[in-house]
Amino acid sequence: MSELVQLKDAERITAHGNKWQVFGDLLVYNATLVLNQSATFKMSGEIEVDFSAVDNVDTSTLSLMLEWQRRAVAEDCKIKFTHLPESLASLADLYGIEDFIPLSFH
Repeated sequence: MSELVQLKDAERITAHGNKWQVFGDLLVYNATLVLNQSATFKMSGEIEVDFSAVDNVDTSTLSLMLEWQRRAVAEDCKIKFTHLPESLASLADLYGIEDFIPLSFH
């Protein structure tokens, strides 16, 4: 159980300028943690959120992405999501939101 608590409390996202890097699993149990960690990141210009180090996702990941998209619009900047796992692309397609968020698979 302590290992799960450690994973839940671990840093899941970092920012280096306008590039955000997401790590590990993005699941219902830690989506709010990731959102809270990213709330302190500055948004200006164009933000890239890199998912290349993400392992597992569920529908809460889509909610997280939509929240970042809303924030970007509110702060008058652009956001794009890159290196998405296949499972996330499938979920976006299944829920019909691929037109609402800028997705890049490279």
